[in-house]
Amino acid sequence: MPKSTEDKISGIQKAAILLIALGPEKSATIFKHLKEEEIEELTLEIANTRSITPQVKDEVIDEFYQVCLAQQYIAEGGISYAKELLEKALGSDKAMDVIGKLTASLQVKPFEFVRKTDPSQLLNFIQDEHPQTIALILSYLSAAQSALIISALPPDRQADVAKRIAVMDRTSPDVIKEVEKVLESKLASLVNQEYTIIGGVDAVVDILNTVDRGTEKHIMETLEIEEPELADEIRKKMFVFEDILLLDDRAIQRVLRDVDNNDLGLALKGANEQVQTTIFNNLSKRLAVMIKEDMEFMGPVRMKDVEEAQQKIVNIIRKLEDSGEIVISRGGGDEIVV
Repeated sequence: MPKSTEDKISGIQKAAILLIALGPEKSATIFKHLKEEEIEELTLEIANTRSITPQVKDEVIDEFYQVCLAQQYIAEGGISYAKELLEKALGSDKAMDVIGKLTASLQVKPFEFVRKTDPSQLLNFIQDEHPQTIALILSYLSAAQSALIISALPPDRQADVAKRIAVMDRTSPDVIKEVEKVLESKLASLVNQEYTIIGGVDAVVDILNTVDRGTEKHIMETLEIEEPELADEIRKKMFVFEDILLLDDRAIQRVLRDVDNNDLGLALKGANEQVQTTIFNNLSKRLAVMIKEDMEFMGPVRMKDVEEAQQKIVNIIRKLEDSGEIVISRGGGDEIVV
C-alpha cells in the first residue's frame, strides 16, 4: 500500500502547511503559545514554502483533525476508548498510526475517568477508603470537585485528608495504578514511569478556597493544633488581595469603611488595573481622587510595604466574613454532597 503524500514530508513542513491553510489570524493566535525558537523555525519554514497542492493541504488538515480527535477521546476515556472509536471511524491501521503519533509526548493524567464522574457518585466510591487513598485521588481532581467531596466527609476525616494532601510530594506510579485498579478503572494509563509530583500546599489551598467556610474553618482550626507551621503556610496563601474581586460591590464598600486610607493607597500601588478600577468605583468620587493623588505623591514604594498593606486589608476581609457581615463567593463550594 503506497504511502500518502503527507507521510513523505517532515513534521515542521506539516506544521507550516497547516498554519498557511489556517490563515494569518488563527496562526498568530497559535504563535502566542509557542516558544521563541519554535516561532523562528516555523516562520522560516513558512517563508520557504512556495506552493501547496490542494491534495497535500487536505491531507495535512485531515491528519491534524484526526490527532485532535484522538486527544479528545483519550481525555474522555483513555487509550482503549480512543482506539475503539478511531478504529470504527478510520480502520485499525490508521487508528494505531494516529495514536502512535501522540504517545511519544502525551501524558494522560491519572484518574482521568474519575474527573468525568459526578462528585456525589464518586463520594460513594471513596468515602470508606483510607485517608491517604482519598488524598491521592483528590490531588488529581479539580479544586471544585475536591471541595465538594471533602466537605461531605465526616468532620474528623476532613482535616486528616487535607493534611495528607498538603504534605504529599511524590507518589510511585505503581501505587497510582493500584488505586486506579481498586476503583475498577478501565483507563489504560500512560503514567510517567518516573515519579509523579502531585499534591502539596498549593493543592490544598485551591481546595480550601473552594469549600464552604464552615469546612475550611474546621480544617484550619484542626491543622493549627496538629500542624501549626503547615497551617500558617496554608493560611498565607488562602486569600490574596486580588481576590477582593470575588466580593460584590456592597461587600467591597463595607470592607473599605474599615480600611485606613494610607493602607489603601499603598495596597493599590501593587494591584492590577482591574482591582484598582473595582475599588475606585466603590469609593466616593472625592475620596477616589484623594487616594489617586496620594498614590502619585508617595512615588516608588517598597514591595514589602505594599504586601503588608494588602495583608491588612485581607485580614479585615476575613474578619468581616467570620462575623457574617460579608460573603466571599467560593465557586460553588457551599453546595452540600449527601
